[in-house]
Amino acid sequence: MKLYIDTANLGEIEQINEWGILSGVTTNPSLMAKEGEVFEEVIEKITSLVDGPISAEVEEGDAQSMIEEGRKLSSIHPNVVVKIPFGPEGLKAIGALSREGIDTNCTLIFSVNQGLLAMAAGARYISPFVGRLDDIGHRGMELVEDLHQIILEYGFDTEIIAASIRHADHVKEAALAGADIATIPHKVLVQMLKHPLTDQGIASFNADGKEMKRKHE
Repeated sequence: MKLYIDTANLGEIEQINEWGILSGVTTNPSLMAKEGEVFEEVIEKITSLVDGPISAEVEEGDAQSMIEEGRKLSSIHPNVVVKIPFGPEGLKAIGALSREGIDTNCTLIFSVNQGLLAMAAGARYISPFVGRLDDIGHRGMELVEDLHQIILEYGFDTEIIAASIRHADHVKEAALAGADIATIPHKVLVQMLKHPLTDQGIASFNADGKEMKRKHE
């Protein structure tokens, strides 16, 4: 499973990218609004940091407006993936951009039927929101599992991006459920580093190393 970071913060992207584990980035209007910078300029800067797919979301509207904005975003860099909200107009836009050879990521997927429609329209990626489903009492990872089985059964050329990741266990569950990608907030990526036994082990090894040096001085 590939690991993306879900942010528009350049500092966060740069920090995690230095670990050598990032395969891509996803953004959305809410994340962009936090940064207070020009949308297209941020996307261009991200493409210079990470050599992988960068999902940039269009503003929800009619199909033609999303197609036009999608073309503009795609022209920024070959790695830009046009992120399109699910809906009838979104499906039209996905189909049109796909026919032009522009990769799309259909976001705000909450059901198998929505995922199936997005795949049939030609979406290169679909983003089921597992955390938001958990919030309303559904098991979000069940949707990932079901979509994975449909792709295996019917051979859709679509990758599943597990989105709305809330905690480190979500990442593990996404991998076990068959997600191709998990897009993860910065704070959760940092959480994935942590385990008390690792901290204890490092402290113990460091103490033993210092003791050995002391004895040989």
